[in-house]
Amino acid sequence: MPKYMIHQHKARRLHYDLRLEHKGVAKSWAVPKEPPESSKEKRLAVQVEDHSIGYMNFEGIIPEGQYGAGKVKIWDKGTYKPIEWGDEKIVIEIKGEKLKGTYFLIHFKPKEKNWLFFKKNDRR
Repeated sequence: MPKYMIHQHKARRLHYDLRLEHKGVAKSWAVPKEPPESSKEKRLAVQVEDHSIGYMNFEGIIPEGQYGAGKVKIWDKGTYKPIEWGDEKIVIEIKGEKLKGTYFLIHFKPKEKNWLFFKKNDRR
């Protein structure tokens, strides 16, 4: 199964970086607030440039003067199962240490970077 990771990143502002291993890279989104652990929470996720897969295990300090300068630590990690992967909608089954369940990334508008990140309603 492909890797899943969320970094807590204290750069200019505290945010979280969602990373999904996909086609040899870590597809990445910056999430301004703590990731949603319940279906009642929805989060903005701004797509950023792809990162190398090796970066998914990084923890440490990015030095001042470099892009993303600040402290990076692993907030959650695990694997995921892709259910649907398209330009406008991504559906994944996350098996992390904190996040578990079916999650959606819904693209607001094509050619823009903003997505909505949320968990499927877990009520049965």
